[in-house]
Amino acid sequence: MTSGLVAGVLAASGLLAALPARAEVKVGVSDWPGWVAWYVAEKKGFFKKHGADVKLVWFPNYTDSISALSAGQLDANSQTWSDTMGPLAKGVPVKAILVNDNSAGNDALVVSPKIRAFADLKGKSIALEQYSVSHFVLVNALAKNGLKASDVKIVNLSAGDAAAAFLGGRVEAAVVWNPWIHQIETSGKGRALFTSKDLPGLIPDLLVAQDKAIAAKRKDLVGMIRAWFDTVAFIQSNPDEAAAIMGKVVEMKPQDYKVFLPGTRFFDARLNQEAFADASQPRSLLGVAPTVLQFLNDNKLIEGRADPARGIDASLLAEALKR
Repeated sequence: MTSGLVAGVLAASGLLAALPARAEVKVGVSDWPGWVAWYVAEKKGFFKKHGADVKLVWFPNYTDSISALSAGQLDANSQTWSDTMGPLAKGVPVKAILVNDNSAGNDALVVSPKIRAFADLKGKSIALEQYSVSHFVLVNALAKNGLKASDVKIVNLSAGDAAAAFLGGRVEAAVVWNPWIHQIETSGKGRALFTSKDLPGLIPDLLVAQDKAIAAKRKDLVGMIRAWFDTVAFIQSNPDEAAAIMGKVVEMKPQDYKVFLPGTRFFDARLNQEAFADASQPRSLLGVAPTVLQFLNDNKLIEGRADPARGIDASLLAEALKR
């Protein structure tokens, strides 16, 4: 019996060794509400519900996740539309397959009480993280109000340092994101003169996948998209529980994390269909691409020519919507 048992164990071991490794989808995630929300999908069982074998990979440094996707170390990544243009210009085979959200107030130009209108910003110092989304917000905010970037003095600081410089009275304006916007407004030392809510469609946060992953792991990616729609519905109907799950990921109290939710426009199925429409739709990915590319090219932030149309695959969304 003993020898038979050993033989059986060895046979089973050989069988297990012959089985293929799990074909899970490795997805990069960084600290932004529209991406941290993937942990809601994981916690609530939405991936399993839709047959998606997903491994979320946390990146404390967002830019590292972009590099990991470009190098093929991830199947998909959570990244912005603007940060996808650089890899596209270099010929990296990636596609946007889902829009998680748009920033709709979580990025803002905050000003001191002395600044009553955009005209008052002329010649003033504005603290922000140069060439980041904050810089993009400022350039478009100024353009919408008859000013140019050369009309102000940009002070290059990280978001946290920019907020500290503003609160300390060293600059009269800054471009930051939450929770710093909330801190500044509650301090009484400043208010938002312009927010990303005034730039509908221009700051989309995406799920971007490698072409080879789309081919080899399509079922899982389609399942992820379906899980996302369940996630959006859950956040909207259960904001307290969602904030608790998301806050735990980034070590924030639920009540503090809830500050992020109103400024994040989570994209459901209908909004995704609009985002993946053609360029005639001004808020679609293709519709906003020229504005995004102009900013990147003007500041020499990409090398080569990016073709936004080559960076989009709407077929997985269409498949996910079929029941």
